Amino acid sequence: MKKSLGLLLLAPFALFGQNLPELIELSKNNKLIDVSQQTLESTKSAYESKKGSYLPSATLSATHQRASNEEKSGSPDNTTVLSGTLSYTIYDGGAKGNTYDYYEYSIQGDNQNLTNTKNQIALQVTTYYYNYLSLVSQKEAKEKEIEQLNAQQKRLERFLEAGTTTDDEVQKIISRVQSANVALHEIELNIQTILHNLEYTVGNPVSITKGSKLNEYISKEEILRSDIKALEYDMKAQLYNARSQESGNYPTLKITDTYSQNDLNYEKSNNSKDYSENVIALSLSWNIFDFGATSKSYEAAYKQYLALKSQYEYEKNRASVDLRLAKKAFDIAKLKISSARAGLKAADSAYESIKAKYQNGLVDNVSFLESLSEKYDAQSALQTALYDFEIKKANVIYHSGKNIEEYVQ
Repeated sequence: MKKSLGLLLLAPFALFGQNLPELIELSKNNKLIDVSQQTLESTKSAYESKKGSYLPSATLSATHQRASNEEKSGSPDNTTVLSGTLSYTIYDGGAKGNTYDYYEYSIQGDNQNLTNTKNQIALQVTTYYYNYLSLVSQKEAKEKEIEQLNAQQKRLERFLEAGTTTDDEVQKIISRVQSANVALHEIELNIQTILHNLEYTVGNPVSITKGSKLNEYISKEEILRSDIKALEYDMKAQLYNARSQESGNYPTLKITDTYSQNDLNYEKSNNSKDYSENVIALSLSWNIFDFGATSKSYEAAYKQYLALKSQYEYEKNRASVDLRLAKKAFDIAKLKISSARAGLKAADSAYESIKAKYQNGLVDNVSFLESLSEKYDAQSALQTALYDFEIKKANVIYHSGKNIEEYVQ
């Protein structure tokens, strides 16, 4: 039933295509996200197990003993003991508190890793989405160019039959048509490659629809990315892990309460004794010498903490640089849109002028074909610039430590 419901939910996507929010939603089925989720659940389970080991423990035991020579040993011929013991470690040198802190920071780190994995995949999907739309616009422009070239080829072939143009002019335009067709096939290959990558990422065949945009994130406040936060939590977890190793240098205080029921049966003397007793014991143990094993264990764990600390500081600085570069690329992308619009306006104007001159025989075929290519290239360049701007928005959002999904509309 659940499987059928899932298929029904996916059916509209398959029929009508997916916009960016739908693709990001589908990408949550990515196996890498599942790996991060399972890692988080595993750490939580390990923490619950560890907390359980620090709670009071209860043990039941039963013993039956038979002596071979009751008269000489003085022991009863048959002895049966039933007992139950409650035990609790009052103090363990601080290992309990440090272990709890270790797991709590580990869980927070795994949470941040899960968030970052989702956000990284959302960024990847966003990049694929807009690169796909950019390629589609290039394909449409190239198809229009080929359509115009084919029309001009037929026109020149009629002129060649009438003897008003030369064969080399016809061959030039045929060459341009063939080159444009090769370029079109390359664009189509790139489109299929993106669709394949998206299918691999989201786990389902996709059909993309345009219309999605991202809201700009504008803030002077620097927020750590989730992967950097995860490193920070991992670093803190390792510090408490080192401290828990050090607790072996301190004493351990333990209390036990044992209740037993004893049955002593002396067969030779036809005597038996039944009695019960309750014993409460408080024990102290202190490992005062272990050839430095505990100290070395602490030192090894602490060095791992120092290594994580250095990695955290390095990645934190690099993330700050990545954010500045993302913002710079965002500003440049804005300028590219203005430049592409101006370029398209100029290309359209030049094409109309050269087209009129060409039809009146004032310019040659080469000039006309060049103006035609420039016109469609300019159209494609503007669309590419617009879609690239959306990708740059997504990069700024990601490097600012925000979730891309929240800014997609």
